[in-house]
Amino acid sequence: MTDENLPRRRFLRGEFLRTLQSERTALQGFQGVRPPWAKANQTFIDACTRCGDCVAACETHILIQGEGGFPEIDFQRGECTFCEKCVSACSASVFRPTNEMPWQHKADIGENCLTRQNVACRSCQDCCESRAIRFTLALGRVAAPTIDESACNGCGACIRSCPVAAIKLSYPEE
Repeated sequence: MTDENLPRRRFLRGEFLRTLQSERTALQGFQGVRPPWAKANQTFIDACTRCGDCVAACETHILIQGEGGFPEIDFQRGECTFCEKCVSACSASVFRPTNEMPWQHKADIGENCLTRQNVACRSCQDCCESRAIRFTLALGRVAAPTIDESACNGCGACIRSCPVAAIKLSYPEE
């Protein structure tokens, strides 16, 4: 924690928790995934009360209390079904309307994918309901995965299924 003096009201609202973030987060910014339909990260942090109502409402239990007590998604626990229960449970103004896209995150397959080592694996494709992961056949090698970004909804189902943690969610290039 810093030596900064907080007024009592700000302390009781939990603003001291912002100083408990890791050094990596302080240097690089938040690298995780906020709940679907969350407003921009700074707006979300400013308005979120860290009450945990959205975490408790999550039907797949992938929302966790992350750094500083703010909710974030842990895709190792499962996928997001976009059920909107986190939005409904929240009394703060931290979510965008649910008729908008939940987020811009897309799956990204890293270099440590088993197919890059010529090992046949299709666990990501097997769990992708939106069929955004397709495998391209190649002569003399196992089929390699490609992601159709227009079909990927960023649900994260592929992340948990990957045996070598080769899949991450990232923002598409702008």
